[in-house]
Amino acid sequence: MDLPKRVVIVGGGFAGLTCARALRGANLDIKLIDRRNFHLFQPLLYQVASGALSPGDISAPLRSVLRHQKNVQVLMGEVTGFDPAGRRVTLADGDVPYDTLVVAAGAESHYFGNHEWEAFAPGLKTIEEATEIRRRIFEAFEHAEREPDETMRRAWLRFVVVGGGPTGVELAGAISEIARDTLKDDFRSIHPEEAEILLLEGETRVLPPFPPDLSDRAERALIGLGVRSRTGVRVTKIDENGVVMATSEGERRIDAHTVIWAAGVRANSLGKLLAEALGASTDRGGRVVVNPDLTVTGHPNVFVIGDLAHCIGDDGKPLPGVAPVAMQQGRYVARNLICRLDAVAPGDFRYRDKGTLATIGRNAAVADFGRIHMDGFLAWLAWLFIHLLYVVGFRNRVLVALQWGFQYLTFNRGARLITGVVQPVRPEARPELSTARPGED
Repeated sequence: MDLPKRVVIVGGGFAGLTCARALRGANLDIKLIDRRNFHLFQPLLYQVASGALSPGDISAPLRSVLRHQKNVQVLMGEVTGFDPAGRRVTLADGDVPYDTLVVAAGAESHYFGNHEWEAFAPGLKTIEEATEIRRRIFEAFEHAEREPDETMRRAWLRFVVVGGGPTGVELAGAISEIARDTLKDDFRSIHPEEAEILLLEGETRVLPPFPPDLSDRAERALIGLGVRSRTGVRVTKIDENGVVMATSEGERRIDAHTVIWAAGVRANSLGKLLAEALGASTDRGGRVVVNPDLTVTGHPNVFVIGDLAHCIGDDGKPLPGVAPVAMQQGRYVARNLICRLDAVAPGDFRYRDKGTLATIGRNAAVADFGRIHMDGFLAWLAWLFIHLLYVVGFRNRVLVALQWGFQYLTFNRGARLITGVVQPVRPEARPELSTARPGED
């Protein structure tokens, strides 16, 4: 096997960045390629979407993170293809040669063939999507403030989150806290706390990856926040005025101007390009099937890790696309490359599941640590600590901790800015504006 002297890592997310950092001091020429110049802490994107944090709080410039690692060069570029025969990665403006290739390009939102829904229900995988969701959430209250028609006002104050997994639950809880706490006294014509938050899930319970008892506790916490969940339903249509869902009683339409998609993800489109170039297999989600050592069959010098990899765990099931899996895979590949330099057999990758957490709202979270199941305040504290631990960069950890502390004491979300393309209020809603709240003289 050839020595991995020139290592190219595609993707600066959890998997790619962890791999590069774990190779600190190794006698290797490493190039980290990403189309962005920053690492994004995706688990906290929902807090940018809900105005609790700013984009800079959860992003770290890749060059800054790796500035002291002299064996790594960061290249900002768009990967457009792979040439395994010539051992080159093709960029939009050139090629980069490699001896060993590590592809960690991540995942994107999946609309299950309904691409037109993306315009009406943005997902939550990028900074741009998070700030767009933030704009839609806070702008909805502004529209409601100026809307004289009660039915149309209710549609502006109705928020639909499609998908009851961790992201959907976290978003629904955050929107409820915005309405009930953050904006409670900010308006004169509406009661923000009367907003409706609906959570739609196709499975029979929210948080399907968690044990049933934790799903039940999460459901109770959501009810306490005023979030209504509908399980066992399937969304069949999304447009600018709401959602159509199929239920056991037939189809039902929900009128809402703010719909957020948290129902599914698929592998980055680079997975298909890589699989075609290597003759590799992919699963239904577009993830590249890898061997136990995370290489692609027939290509021992090509590793695929993170959300892009279809890797089987000890239980015979594919590993989930979560940050701990990606980080452990990144460290494993780094050890594998060092072992190759030393002519030592590295062994296969083994994932060590240290637990799963999901937050629902203030003082409310659920945690699955195997035999130990937790919820409530202790689980919430565990969630806070673990997420702070994984945030990249000391500066960002301090900023996030300070923001969380301030928000906990004041209920205020300092980043609740409406940016981007602001939708105009209907002209007919402008002439006569009431200064009294509904029901007040």
